[in-house]
Amino acid sequence: MEGPSDHSSLSNHSLVSEQWPDLPLEEWKDTYATLHMWTQIVGKIRMVQTPWVNHSWHVTLYVTARGLTTSPIPYGVRTFQIDFDFIEHRLWVRTNDGAIRSMALQPRSVADFYHELMLMLRQLELDVNIHTTPNEIIDAIPFDRDHVHAAYDPEYANRVWRALVQADRVFKEFRTRFIGKCSPVHFFWGSFDLAVTRFSGRKGPEHPGGVPNCPDWVTREAYSHQLSSCGFWPGGGTVPYPVFYAYAYPEPKEFGAALIHPGNACYDSIMREFLLPYDDVRNAQSPDAMVLDFLQSSYEAAANMGDWNRPALERTEYDLQRIKALQSTV
Repeated sequence: MEGPSDHSSLSNHSLVSEQWPDLPLEEWKDTYATLHMWTQIVGKIRMVQTPWVNHSWHVTLYVTARGLTTSPIPYGVRTFQIDFDFIEHRLWVRTNDGAIRSMALQPRSVADFYHELMLMLRQLELDVNIHTTPNEIIDAIPFDRDHVHAAYDPEYANRVWRALVQADRVFKEFRTRFIGKCSPVHFFWGSFDLAVTRFSGRKGPEHPGGVPNCPDWVTREAYSHQLSSCGFWPGGGTVPYPVFYAYAYPEPKEFGAALIHPGNACYDSIMREFLLPYDDVRNAQSPDAMVLDFLQSSYEAAANMGDWNRPALERTEYDLQRIKALQSTV
C-alpha cells in the first residue's frame, strides 16, 4: 500500500519529466534539420556584424526564457537583436530605436525563411550580407536555394528549447566552480549544441582542421589552447538520440579509459567524447545531480590527466558555500 510519501515522490518525478521533455530524434528529425539551418542564418547575421572574439565566442546564440537570442548586435551607431520565440513561435527583430518586425515560425523552406528575414532587415534599414553556405554540414545547400528543408513541428521546437533551458541552467551552476578562463554557456549553431568550455591556460597543438564547410583557420583558432568542454546535443549520425557530452583537447593519453560518473556514461571512440544519454538524465530521480556528476568527473579526468594546475583554477566547496550565503547581503 502506498503512503503519502510515495504519491509525493511519483508527483515530483512526473514534474521533473515534464521539465526535461521527451526528445526522440526520429520523431522530429525533419524539424531539427530545418531549425538547424534557420539558426545558422541568424547566427551568421550576428557573426558578420560582431568584432571577432577568441574561440568564435562572438557568433553564438543564448538561451532565453522564450527561446534563443543573438543578444545585441552592432550596426554602426545602432543596435539590433534577433530572437527565436518557441512559445508563440515567431522570430523577432528589434532595434534600439524602437522598430520591430516579426515573422511566423511555421512549416516553410529554408530559402523562404532566409528571403523573408533579409527583407525584414532591409525594411529596418539594416543592410547585412552573409555567406549563404551552411557550416559544419556535409552536402550543404545554400540557404537561398534550400527548398528541401521545410518542416516545423511547434511541439518539438518547444521541447528542444525546454531541454536547452534545463541544460543551460545546470551548466551555469557547473561554471561557477571554475575561476580560470571559461567560456559563457552558449549555443553553437554550426553543430546545434549548447556548450561550456574550461581552459588550463596553456597553448594546445595545432588542430588538424577538416570540419566540413568550415575554414581550418576558424577551427584552429577555436582550439588554440588546452581545454575541457562539455555540452548538450540533440544527436545525429552515429548517435541517434540526444546526449550530454564531454571531451578534452588535446586528448590526454588513456582519457577514454577514465572512470566517469554516472556508470551509464560511456566513451565513444568515433566522436572521441564521453556521452551520457539524455533519456537517462530525464528519467533520473535527480537529473541535475546526474548531469553535474558527469560534468565534474569528465572535467577532473581531463584536468588530472592533462596536468592542469587545479588549485589555481577552481573554487573550493567552502568558497562556493560562503559566496552563496553572502550573495543575498550584497
